[in-house]
Amino acid sequence: VQLQASGGGSVQAGGSLRLSCAASGSTFSSYGMAWFRQAPGKEREFVATIEWNGGRTYYADSVKGRFTISRDNAKNMLDLQMSSLQPEDTAVYYCAAGGRYSNYPHEFHYWGQGTQVTVSS
Repeated sequence: VQLQASGGGSVQAGGSLRLSCAASGSTFSSYGMAWFRQAPGKEREFVATIEWNGGRTYYADSVKGRFTISRDNAKNMLDLQMSSLQPEDTAVYYCAAGGRYSNYPHEFHYWGQGTQVTVSS
C-alpha cells in the first residue's frame, strides 16, 4: 500500500488542523493505521492508532483529548483532527499502515512521506 499524507501547515497556538492520508491499494481496510511525528533533533514518536475497522483507537498521553484519529475504509482515507495545538506539537507527521493497531513503529510496514505541522506561540 502507498500512503500520501497532506494537510500540514502553519497555525498559531490554540488553532486546529486536519491531516489526511490517502492510501492506494485494495487492502487498506485490513490494516491497522497510525500517525507518528518527528520533531527536529528528536526521535519519531507515536501519536495515535486506529484498528482496521475503526473499532478501537489509542492516543499518546500528550495528545489525548485534543487529537482525533479516524478512517474511512470506503475512501481509503485516514484522518487526524488536531485541535488546541501547541508549539510542542510542531513536527513532521507521518501516517503508517501495519498488520495491527499498535503504538510501536516497528509494527508498521508502510509509511507516508510526512507533512509538516508548525505551531507558533
